[in-house]
Amino acid sequence: MAKCRIPGQWRVPVNSRATTRAGRRGTGNHPGERHWRAPVSQAPEHTRTDAWPGHPQPLGARFRVGPDGTEGTNFALWAGGAEAVEVCLFDDQGHQTRCPLEELTHEIWHGFLPGVRPGQRYGYRVHGPWDPFAGARWNPAKLLLDPYARAVDGEFALPPEVYGHTRDHPRQDIADTVRDERDSAPHVPKGVVVHDTDTWVDDRRPKTPWPDSVIYELHVRGFTMRHPEIPPELRGTYAGLAHPAAIEHLTGLGVTAVELLPVHQFAHEDHLLRRGLTNYWGYNSIGYFAPHAGYSASGSRGQQVGEFKNMVRALHQAGIEVILDVVYNHTAEADERGPTLSLRGIANPGYYRLADDPRRYADYTGCGNTLHVVQPQVLRLITDSLRYWVQEMGVDGFRFDLAAALARSMHDVDMLSPFLAVIAQDPVLRRVKLIAEPWDVGNGGYQVGAFPPLWTEWNDRYRDTVRDYWRGALPDVRDLGYRLSGSSDLYAWGGRRPYASVNFVTAHDGFTLRDLVSYQHKHNEANGEDNRDGTDDNRAWNCGAEGETDDPEVNALRRRQLRNLLTTLLLSTGVPMLVAGDEFGRTQGGNNNGYCQDNEIGWVDWSLTGNQHWQALLDLTRRLIRMRREHPVLRRRAFFSGRRQAPAGIRDLGWFTGEGKEMTEEDWYAPSHTVGMYLSGRDIPQRDARGRPVTDVSFLVVLHAGPEPTDFPLPGPPWGAVYRLLLDTSRERQDTPPDSTHLGGTALRVPERSVLLLRVEQVDVPVRAGA
Repeated sequence: MAKCRIPGQWRVPVNSRATTRAGRRGTGNHPGERHWRAPVSQAPEHTRTDAWPGHPQPLGARFRVGPDGTEGTNFALWAGGAEAVEVCLFDDQGHQTRCPLEELTHEIWHGFLPGVRPGQRYGYRVHGPWDPFAGARWNPAKLLLDPYARAVDGEFALPPEVYGHTRDHPRQDIADTVRDERDSAPHVPKGVVVHDTDTWVDDRRPKTPWPDSVIYELHVRGFTMRHPEIPPELRGTYAGLAHPAAIEHLTGLGVTAVELLPVHQFAHEDHLLRRGLTNYWGYNSIGYFAPHAGYSASGSRGQQVGEFKNMVRALHQAGIEVILDVVYNHTAEADERGPTLSLRGIANPGYYRLADDPRRYADYTGCGNTLHVVQPQVLRLITDSLRYWVQEMGVDGFRFDLAAALARSMHDVDMLSPFLAVIAQDPVLRRVKLIAEPWDVGNGGYQVGAFPPLWTEWNDRYRDTVRDYWRGALPDVRDLGYRLSGSSDLYAWGGRRPYASVNFVTAHDGFTLRDLVSYQHKHNEANGEDNRDGTDDNRAWNCGAEGETDDPEVNALRRRQLRNLLTTLLLSTGVPMLVAGDEFGRTQGGNNNGYCQDNEIGWVDWSLTGNQHWQALLDLTRRLIRMRREHPVLRRRAFFSGRRQAPAGIRDLGWFTGEGKEMTEEDWYAPSHTVGMYLSGRDIPQRDARGRPVTDVSFLVVLHAGPEPTDFPLPGPPWGAVYRLLLDTSRERQDTPPDSTHLGGTALRVPERSVLLLRVEQVDVPVRAGA
């Protein structure tokens, strides 16, 4: 049985590679800095205990029965290159018990601590050389969060003590090379030992096929913070999202999946805390196994795990899948000037991509650092995390933030990269929904359409094209035709299908739908960066006035544009994604970068549903989603061929000019305000579960973005003999349509800036004998 060392008697072995540069060990003092010393603080009083050998697998802190039936917790930490590891236990008063993990197996430090039970708070201290010029940033004065911690207790503040280097050094050009000796334990959250006995035998996953999916992007906190029917103590929490009032809205809307903005434990950036703000969106992960404790109504000593699972169960029971927005491309430790919270202090060169100068970080994310996914231990960390959320937390899929950064091999984006290869063969992960944000900020990072089969992608070309069409900025209609019909130019390769395209007009990042038609320019002053943050490429049109106005004509036009955008999205081939609140006019006051607005700017305003105009928009959205669910021609599983199905028959997809004529090659290259799209329900290349052909009614969609009404000649036989108008976005409400029957070959009056949806009531299609 190993004996714990007495505090102050640690003797860190000298690492020859870390001492080749004079003056770069110890405190990191440089020539000319001899009279300045890094600050030192006395470590808090602590006791010591001994660890049994334990096991190197699995990683993390796992409660179990050890030798002789003794209950305890096995701790295992990969820390390649480290020279010693201590696990530190904390009681409710903050008293610390430190014990070295003296067993080392394949760079995994491990030990079993008898008597340590669920609810125990803990962290690690990792010893090793301090040589930032070689990428080595070990500092045992800093308490580190276990990368495999399944729950986290406490808030991340960022005082100088949590930095491995001396943040307040008088020479800022060398500050990151001078080690800070102050103890960080009183200032950082701790991991929590969690015992998981859930078997999920009472849970049934919806398993909604991709073509039938309608995704609803929401923020766990922001979605419920202002909901009047959710008890105040549950608002902004997992339990709040599981509340019947929240679920009733989702089921009434008809969405099949919620895509949650990050729920991994995250930290706030120093520059935000200094301005009295926080990272509201959560794209600053620090714990890939832990549900963010700030969203728990029941507690943070492991209760957040059970609350998250209960939320997933409630959503599953309502037929709604749970997709997590995950951030495996970088961590909250930022660049070399950032805090030492976890991976940097465990094994900086083993976890992060370092630049040619190892003192610096390769940054493909715009957030200061990039995880080195090519490294086996990093790849294991990510895949272990993904499998955990699927198998033990019940989630149904993932949207990968800046996925191109994960697909990089050594430098370039590589679609044969280890990350993509591992996902493709993993028996758990290849079965769940996988969505790529197919870009990063590095060279060659824009990869829309390039991800392999199994993956779907956020299609920003859909977003840009639809926005441009409805604001009158498209030079021609080629792109519009591709985007409405599934983006075959991007995805018709390698066996990919139309549902590889996640179509969206808005996302969390950028204007809300209402702001898109109310503001020409961003208004981000509340972010404290003098309106410099956020994109300037909004492709927005304010309909004649900037911001809120009392002008009834401007407001009526804006609501019509909202109906046009939503109708276009939900009638397009592919997987539609809505953003929470867009269906009833949510606004952020023109802020297109609300990542730091944990307030009314970022929260969904449910009072809008009491307004008759916004209620009408909500009703339209519900109707469109219901139509999509009822008609397979609107959610095809295969791309359109564009060919005639018989010599005298019709195409499965027909395109018509504003004059009612079939479009020619020349027409696609010409600007146009009016486009007709015919969707044939007779020619769906799909069979049902019993092998029978799937057929549907046929539809004609007329999109007219012009500022004046126009006459559109309806295609006559063989396309259609009679058309019935189902939807007209020029009208506020759709529940009392006017006389709606129109004969093929006659002209239909199309109001300015509107979408008309017509059902083909009769089709006269001559068919050859034997055809």
